[in-house]
Amino acid sequence: MKWIVGAVFGALAATGCLACAQEVPAATVVSPDGRNEIRFWPEPLAYEVVRDGVIVVAKTEIGMKVNGRILASRASFRLRTESKSGSVDMPIYKKAKLDLAGNEAFADFGEWGLRLAAHNDGVAYRFETKITGRICVDSETVGVTIPSADAICSLNYGYRYGCEETVPMTCKAKDIVTGMEKERQYVYLPFTYSVGGKYVAVVESDVFDYPILNLKRKPVAGVVLEADMSRFPKSEYNAANNEDWTAFVRVGARARWVCIDSFADWLVETNGARTFPWRVFVLADRPSDFCAADIVMALARETSAHDFAWVRPGKVAWDWWNDWDNMGVTNGCTTASYKRFIDFAAKTGVEYVIMDEGWSEELDIWRFNPRVDVPEVIRYGNEKGVGIILWMAWAQIYGSEEKVARHFARLGAKGFKVDFMDRGDAGAERFLWKFAEECAKNHMLVDYHGAHHPTGMSRAYPNVLNYEGVHGLEGMKWFANEYDFLASDVGMFFLRMTAGPMDYTPGAMDNYPYGKYAGDRRNPGSVGTRCRQMAMMVLFEAPLQMLCDAPSKYERNMECFSFMAATPVVWADTVGLGGSPDTFAAVARQSRDGTWYAAAITNRDGRDFILDTSFLGSGEWRIEMFRDASDADAYPMHYIYERDRRILAGEKIPIRLVSGGGFVVRLTK
Repeated sequence: MKWIVGAVFGALAATGCLACAQEVPAATVVSPDGRNEIRFWPEPLAYEVVRDGVIVVAKTEIGMKVNGRILASRASFRLRTESKSGSVDMPIYKKAKLDLAGNEAFADFGEWGLRLAAHNDGVAYRFETKITGRICVDSETVGVTIPSADAICSLNYGYRYGCEETVPMTCKAKDIVTGMEKERQYVYLPFTYSVGGKYVAVVESDVFDYPILNLKRKPVAGVVLEADMSRFPKSEYNAANNEDWTAFVRVGARARWVCIDSFADWLVETNGARTFPWRVFVLADRPSDFCAADIVMALARETSAHDFAWVRPGKVAWDWWNDWDNMGVTNGCTTASYKRFIDFAAKTGVEYVIMDEGWSEELDIWRFNPRVDVPEVIRYGNEKGVGIILWMAWAQIYGSEEKVARHFARLGAKGFKVDFMDRGDAGAERFLWKFAEECAKNHMLVDYHGAHHPTGMSRAYPNVLNYEGVHGLEGMKWFANEYDFLASDVGMFFLRMTAGPMDYTPGAMDNYPYGKYAGDRRNPGSVGTRCRQMAMMVLFEAPLQMLCDAPSKYERNMECFSFMAATPVVWADTVGLGGSPDTFAAVARQSRDGTWYAAAITNRDGRDFILDTSFLGSGEWRIEMFRDASDADAYPMHYIYERDRRILAGEKIPIRLVSGGGFVVRLTK
């Protein structure tokens, strides 16, 4: 650790060369490999991001207003530098070890400061305060200045804070429009773009007691995106449904949502001595490298003081998507049906069964559906070695976090799937952290469905396995061919998954060509090939991976299902294999036992893919592969299954992906 006394800016200003002070950054933090830089100016407070000498985020002003005062001044500051090294074991992650190596600088202005970090996979900055007592954060100025108006951007638009289930799109930076089509429309994170042959993903880490960040176009020359964050909820009420978000019906025990009547004039009232969220820029030479980046988790809050050795990631047999084995909630949501799901999971090695909406009486979790003996289902599951995860609307938990976690843990359940948060304010964030803590105390897993993108909470609470914040396969139940689902699948690999695990819920067995499927709530299917669905088990990161389809369908397709059920959900290594948000996505992942998996999906364009197996290192390997049959574009359930083929590491394997197709391969040494 090193203090630089009398900051660069202070020294230059003392000479009277204010112009020089404004042009020369006060600090430049460089990554260990020398490729990434984040630069800092104190007056006005600003930053800039550079990769390999290319400016990828142009000089952009930032700031924070606390207790009515802007945290920026001409006062001198001290600059402290520090280097970090090493790694930490990650039992539940896309890699066995989390790389912590990076360089940091802290510009100390007294009661507050700005911390800068540079890692080999990106850079970041955040504010920190050292103010006695409580403070009110009025606002934070966050901006991203894209250097080129012609930069190609991939993004998700939305107009609800925290409800990020939208379809990715691609456009030039100059064509980004927010606040036009719908009131308060903005860009969700992650947001990606390319400039000068370099790729940038804008994300965030360690969002704690604070709203999540969204971006909107700033009405200035050039392309500047600025923050749009939810104010703090001043008053709230419960709502039964969201058909009309402007006219909620207030209800009691049957609530799904906790909605906001009015907002305060500030973001959050919080402790005065604290750190604020990291504003993170993942930097890469190829967009496929985003999937291997560690920086979000490396900068996240460290593991809390609990023993998490009990946490068991795994697969889930899911009831809701397949409408309780295609029988409907009335006939299928019964004790007998759940025992059938449990028997199927136990026989096939699936670790969990979810009891989704329907097990409680009209959403009231303290009253069971008379057709479902919940304690008996949980007991039966435990007897068979299958854990039961209970779906709940967050309105049923809010304010009773400790009671809910303790009660259902004593009943023998293994965790919760929490839905319908759909908010991004600091109040909702407090709930996410509080319930994670109560569940950790009671050895309960958490799947935050109906939530925004992850921000590294799983490092502090490894019992939080999954997050939604994605337009997943559940949309197939009401899909009307109003958009390109195939393109959406590819885009989210590069966008949403850059932030962390996502609850996409793949595994459909009824597969249809593009344009030949309309949603079916009782008997849903998917667009694209069978191999595409199988590839998603490897492609999409999810330590609690849903198998969405009905046991009856899986029993008729055991060759495919057995492979999916045996696919790991945590990994020892992850390597991007190419593609882009508007073409295809491909990845290789190494399991904890040394086996490698590789998978890819394409958009509506068929393509010839070359699987370069250099990631294997050395030696001879056995291949087991599911790939599209030559007619799978017309008959998507047709596939070719290869096994016992042998290759040498480094061989290049040609594979044909039909329109909407994919492949998945297991490589055993």
